[in-house]
Parts: sequence; C-alpha cells; structure tokens
Amino acid sequence: MNQPRTLAIDIGGSGIKAALLDDHGSMIGERQRVPTPAKPVAPDALVHAIDKAASPLGDFERVSVGFPGYVRDGRVLTAPNLGSEVLAGFDLQSALARQWGKPVRVLNDADVQGFGAITGHGVEMVLTLGTGAGTAIFRDGEIMPHLELAHHPVSGNKTYDEYIGNAAREKKGRKAWSKRVAKVIDILREVVRFDHLYLGGGNAKKLDFPLPPDVTIVPNTDGLTGGIRLWREEPKATAAIHPPPGEPAQTSPTST
Repeated sequence: MNQPRTLAIDIGGSGIKAALLDDHGSMIGERQRVPTPAKPVAPDALVHAIDKAASPLGDFERVSVGFPGYVRDGRVLTAPNLGSEVLAGFDLQSALARQWGKPVRVLNDADVQGFGAITGHGVEMVLTLGTGAGTAIFRDGEIMPHLELAHHPVSGNKTYDEYIGNAAREKKGRKAWSKRVAKVIDILREVVRFDHLYLGGGNAKKLDFPLPPDVTIVPNTDGLTGGIRLWREEPKATAAIHPPPGEPAQTSPTST
C-alpha cells in the first residue's frame, strides 16, 4: 500500500514520454507523450516539456529520466540530437528536483532502456535506432561505463548517428539503411563480443532483414520501465533538492 511510485521519463529526439511505475517496474495506467521542443532545445523549454508530459499522471515519490546524450552525475555533457550547444553543462537532475521537490536520477536513455531489456546474464548490449543511435553495455546485469558511440566514426567520416540515424534512413531508403544496420551489428559483435544484442528505438521495427539468434528487438516501453532500476542501484553521490518554500530540504542520489 505504501510502495513508492516512480515517475519515468524517456526523452527522445521527437517526443518526450512519461509513465508512472509501481515498485516492480510495471506501468500504472497509460503513458503520456508530448513533442520534444524545437531544436536546439533550451534548458527551460526542456524542463517545461517534461513537466507537461508528467502533469496528467498524478502523484509520485521519485523520478527516473532517460536522456539522449552523455550524462554524468545528472549533468548533460552532450546532446547531439537536441542541441549540445545550449544543453552542454545543464544540470537536468537538479533542475527537475527543484521543479518537483522530489529525488531525481538522470541516466543516458540507452542505459535506461537496457535496464528494462536485459536478463542479467553475460555480456548484453543495447543499440537504439531512433533520431540517432545509442548504445549501452552490461555484464551480468551490471552497467558498464557509458560509451557515446553516436559520436564515433563508423564508416569514412560518418558517425553512428549519421550512418544509421533517422536522417540516413529517410535519405537512403529502408533497404540500404537496413544493410547499414546489419553492418553495424557485425562490427559491434566483433568489438564487444556480446552474448546478446537488444535493438530498441522507433526505427528498430523498420529493419527488413532476418535477425540472427543473438539479436532481439525490444519494445520502446523498456525505455520507461527500465527506470525502476535506477532506484535499485547504489548511489555514488548525493545532490541537494531545493523544495518549494516552507518544505524541508531533501537529498537525492545521482547516477552516472
């Protein structure tokens, strides 16, 4: 009866999704979605859009956020598909904690989706196919240091974002884009030696080739339900929450 409810936020290049989770990570009711503000996304506009997505959902006790870029200690380092030029350095975690007066944890969106997808056995990897490309790696359920492969050249001077992102799919067409994704899967298999690869993101279902046995498409809802795991990991630091006037201050664990 007194289990905490977690507000899960999944920030994408085209939409921001929100849902409430019970203590087992199952969604309570329907998820909400609002469009991502026009790029480059100003920090205030991002916080406002997140709050708009969350407002119909009701009360919650804590918040998990998946962000499409490199995040360290709740602070945005890169945001290639939202606007690094305006978001780099923005402490999204503290901003949302002040907004709601609740503890908040922010992690890369592929990392969060991975928490929702993995089995916890062996080396498991996530590749998200959306506006850009995101990756996450886990070993026996433990998340590994984040690698922002979206920025890494994969073919000539093209980064993963440019090679298999949504703009490439629209320009090259489904068949040629799918061949590119198949090439990337082979590269990641050679480099990472994963036991299993999970494909997420809105474009994963648009692939036109049979997947090998060690590759599985997972639902986009994993990007929300995986948020419960952010509250089952040991925090590495704490950050002060600034509540509304007249309420006591709290502390919030952060996630890298």
